[in-house]
Amino acid sequence: MASEKELNVNLLERLNLIERIKAVIDDGGDLEAVKRQLNFEEKQLDRMLYQKPPLTEE
Repeated sequence: MASEKELNVNLLERLNLIERIKAVIDDGGDLEAVKRQLNFEEKQLDRMLYQKPPLTEE
């Protein structure tokens, strides 16, 4: 089970993601700009999830 600190970090990362996407929209970004930002964020998350060595040991 994740600790409270780990859960908080996870929630803060989600808030950061939402803020970055809102910033694209606020800057007058069209749907394509939002899609590009979402693709970028997805790649960043994939890097974190599948990095070698993993963040935690099994």
